[in-house]
Amino acid sequence: MSEYDYRSIEQKWQRFWSENKTFKTEIDPSKPKFYSLDMFPYPSGAGLHVGHPLGYIASDIVSRYKRLKGFNVLHPMGFDSFGLPAEQYAIQTGQHPAMTTKQNIERYIEQLNNLGFSFDWDREVRTSDPSYYKWTQWIFMQLFNSWYNYNTDKAEPIDTLVAEFAMRGNTQVNAACDEDTPHVTADAWARLSEKEQQDLLLKYRLTFLSEAVVNWCPQLGTVLANDEVKDGVSERGGYPVERKLMKQWMMRITLTPKDCCRAWIPLTGPSR
Repeated sequence: MSEYDYRSIEQKWQRFWSENKTFKTEIDPSKPKFYSLDMFPYPSGAGLHVGHPLGYIASDIVSRYKRLKGFNVLHPMGFDSFGLPAEQYAIQTGQHPAMTTKQNIERYIEQLNNLGFSFDWDREVRTSDPSYYKWTQWIFMQLFNSWYNYNTDKAEPIDTLVAEFAMRGNTQVNAACDEDTPHVTADAWARLSEKEQQDLLLKYRLTFLSEAVVNWCPQLGTVLANDEVKDGVSERGGYPVERKLMKQWMMRITLTPKDCCRAWIPLTGPSR
């Protein structure tokens, strides 16, 4: 048996897949749909590690199997290229994060293609791309300008709440709100200053500012999640972390109907 020349065979077919867009997903209602989504890696300068292909190989096998079974498979890849890692790498190397991130992504794509994965690169996502994060900002604004109406069981524009306050006050409003929300009549609402009205509306908005105890890392200049802190120091850099009461953007999550309650998760680092 002749030796299996994997180098030339892989190069031949990977070139064919790229030139012919073999794994490009077209809209085809005649086929059943299958969405295969992997965890997007952070593109560090070190390149891929063994944990990346470990998961991608499994999803790629399933994706190829589904294609052979007649499914219209969407198997994209992207890069979680925004945030603290990119910032710290830029500080440590003295390079602009846009440049280093672009270089790192190009290296990752080269490595992923060398492994022969069946990704649809036309659907690539980069979280540091303005065309991507403009939509996360848009979603934030939709939440900020909305309140949750229990009577209709849906989020509604904040303007409808303002109209209700002006007509009847908030005593009849059945909404998700802070526990300490005061009752005001229409006359009392009208007498409030602009700031006071906005402060009251903040008790109803689906995203809002509130103080909470967080993991604050002065050296990194940001709030850290619990899994980013180990033995009192930051996982990245090993800097001291302190528990501190700070203002944070929160997201209101309703728990039980007919109760004014507040569950929250931090959305960002501290307001700056």
